Amino acid sequence: MKFKKRIFYAILILLVLFVANIFISTGYFRTIENKFNGKILKKINIAGAEDITISRKDSFAIVSSTIRNKFPNTKQEIGGLYFIDLKNNNFSPILLTKDFKKPFAPHGISIYQKDNKTTIAAINHTLQGEFIEIFTLVDTLLTHQKTLKNKLIFSPNDLVLLDENRFYFTNDHKYKDGIGRLSEDYLGLSISNVIYFDGENYTEVADGIAYSNGINFDTNRNLIFVASPRKFLVKVYQKNKDNSLTFIENIDCKTGVDNIEFDKNNNLWVGAHPNLLHFAAYAKGDKETSPSEIIKINYIKKGDYSIEQVYLENGEKMSGSTVAAPFGNLILSGNVMDSHFLILKPNSN
Repeated sequence: MKFKKRIFYAILILLVLFVANIFISTGYFRTIENKFNGKILKKINIAGAEDITISRKDSFAIVSSTIRNKFPNTKQEIGGLYFIDLKNNNFSPILLTKDFKKPFAPHGISIYQKDNKTTIAAINHTLQGEFIEIFTLVDTLLTHQKTLKNKLIFSPNDLVLLDENRFYFTNDHKYKDGIGRLSEDYLGLSISNVIYFDGENYTEVADGIAYSNGINFDTNRNLIFVASPRKFLVKVYQKNKDNSLTFIENIDCKTGVDNIEFDKNNNLWVGAHPNLLHFAAYAKGDKETSPSEIIKINYIKKGDYSIEQVYLENGEKMSGSTVAAPFGNLILSGNVMDSHFLILKPNSN
C-alpha cells in the first residue's frame, strides 16, 4: 500500500509540475502594466491587420487584413491587401485586392523592390487549402501573378522574399488538429519548421522550432530571424551561399513574439503577446481583450544584443498585437482580430 501511495504522490507531483510549467512558460502570471512614452496618433479602420510591412524607399505601407472569426474557424474568412501612403498625414487606406476573385484570407506578407518593380507575396488561408499568392504592384495597381501550392506549404504563417521568385516561409505547426496540435500549443513541442523556395523546389532549411511564426531577412548582416512565440524566443540563423540556414543563437524575449520588422538601422521591431493563454482565450471568444506588447531588439552580433520594451498595455486600446512596423518617428502596430490598428508616435527622447 505504501508503494502505491508513493506512486500516486509521484504522479500527482509530476502533474502539478506539468500544469505549472504550462502557465509559467506562457506568461500567465506576468503582470501587465500599461506603458508607452508617446501617444496614439491615429486609429485606422482596417480589421485584423495581422501583418504590416513598409517600403522606406517609396514611403508606403502594405497591410494584410483578414476579418477573422473565433478560433477554430468553420467558414471561409475574407480579407485583402491595403496600400497606405505615408508621405502625408492622411493615412487613407486603399484596397488593392478588390478585383482578386479567389477566396483570399491573407496572413503574413513580404515585399521586394527592384528597378521600380514591387513584388508582394502573401500567405493565403482558404478552406480549399493553404497557398502563397504572388503579386506585382505599380503605383496602386496590384496584379496577381501566380498561386503557389505544395505539400510543404502545410501551415504557413509568414514569409520573406529574397527576390521576385525566391523566399523563405514558416510553418507554425506540424499537425493540423487533434492531440498533435494540442501538444504543440500546450506542451510547446519544437517541431515546426522553415522552408526555402528557389523558384522551383521547396526545401526544409530549419526545424525544431516551437510555433515558427514571423520571419525576416537582414540583408546587411546576412541573417535570418525567426520568431518562436511559444518559447518566447527570436531564433537567429546565418544564411549560407546555398540558402541553407545555420543556427546561431536564441534571443530570449520573455514574451510571445510574432512578426518581425526592421527600422532604418536594422534594429528588430516585434509585435508580441505577453500572455499566450490569455490570447488563446481571446481568439476563442472567451475573453473580450488580450494584452499587447512591442519590443525593439538591437542585435549587434552573437551574444551582443539589447531588448527595449516600447509598448505594453492590457488590450483596451488594441488587443493581440502582432506587428510593429517603424517609419520615421511612427510605429504602425497591427493585430489579429480588432476592427482597427494603431499608428503610434513615441515622444522624442
